[in-house]
Amino acid sequence: MTGPLAGIRVLDMTSVLMGPYATSIMGDMGADVIKLESPEGDLIRQVGPSRSGAMGGMFMHANRSKRSIAVDLKQPGGRDVALRLARTADVLVYNLRPQAMERLGLGYEDVAKARADIIYVGTFGFGQDGPYAAKPAYDDLVQGLCAVPALFAEAGDGTPRYAPINIADRVVGLHALAAILAALRHRDRTGQGQRIDVPMFETMASFVLGDHLGGLSYEPPLDQGGYPRLLAPERRPFRTADGFLCAVIYTDRHWQRFIDIAGREDWRDDPRFASHASRTHHMAGIMESVAEIFAGRTTAVWESVLVAADIPHARMHTLESLLQDPHLAAAGFFPVSDHPTEGAVRTMRVPSRWSASQPEPTRPAPRLGEHSRELLQELRLPEAEIGRLLSTRAVICPDD
Repeated sequence: MTGPLAGIRVLDMTSVLMGPYATSIMGDMGADVIKLESPEGDLIRQVGPSRSGAMGGMFMHANRSKRSIAVDLKQPGGRDVALRLARTADVLVYNLRPQAMERLGLGYEDVAKARADIIYVGTFGFGQDGPYAAKPAYDDLVQGLCAVPALFAEAGDGTPRYAPINIADRVVGLHALAAILAALRHRDRTGQGQRIDVPMFETMASFVLGDHLGGLSYEPPLDQGGYPRLLAPERRPFRTADGFLCAVIYTDRHWQRFIDIAGREDWRDDPRFASHASRTHHMAGIMESVAEIFAGRTTAVWESVLVAADIPHARMHTLESLLQDPHLAAAGFFPVSDHPTEGAVRTMRVPSRWSASQPEPTRPAPRLGEHSRELLQELRLPEAEIGRLLSTRAVICPDD
């Protein structure tokens, strides 16, 4: 293994997206990530088309740079394998509810007996000090609890809806990654392992309210909260005469130049445009007027005009056109590689660029249990014991 996390081993007991997303980044950075799956496999394997039927695109992108072992944790032999793997790991990440980990005999105290300095990280729905502690959680539910659909309703036609990406899973996954890296640094300095809980609800609440708490930050409140610029109904790609264009007219300089382009000299003396604060307060009405102006010219004309005025703008991509973006093409962002079961597969490059220890994917997403035998052998189990674990299906190996 190479990369900045070479030498770190992660026992990844997560499924679906939040935990796998965090650990895939660690794998790209050189960590040895062992994905411990149930005999049925990670549910996300079945999401979306795949040539084998068990390697959907979302699974592949969130589980590259990992090895897979399939273990029945309800069997004593399976639990023993998990603890043996934990003994070799620097980090254990799970996304079952903590109560379920306790019932499996894999709670923090159990695992810390196997390795005292392990970083034991739970990514689950709710913090354990409130009444929601035992509740299940999914991305949609957490979005709802954190007011995301309500914000869509306020900014749109009054209809609440979820963001069309798994925003809670991915935001919380990134928070979990940051926590893991900081805990490893703490252990480097002190030799001390620890338990870390990264709850979805609290993490997403801080993410959303960082933008929208506004006047509710004060006691007594100064307003009802919400960032007017983000909630303006016309804060959307502008319809042009022949398509759509994204533009951000933000600074005083941007607005002075846009007033010239639009021929709206009356706006120079309009108090709504006097400062960033006043424009933000009146953003809904301002953006409605700007949208009318954009509708009068073609996308190409607007691009030419906005380039000359140095006003930030971009074309609105679809998923298909994003794959053809000239900047991403020049950066080699979408390499195509051969997967053992899926054939030619488009992947995504690690987005950050490093001068000394560039992270790179180390292997494609694994088949269910692809590395079971290999990992049991690394634990130095006798062949007879390996045979018993496989024959009783405490551990699953697709080639046995």
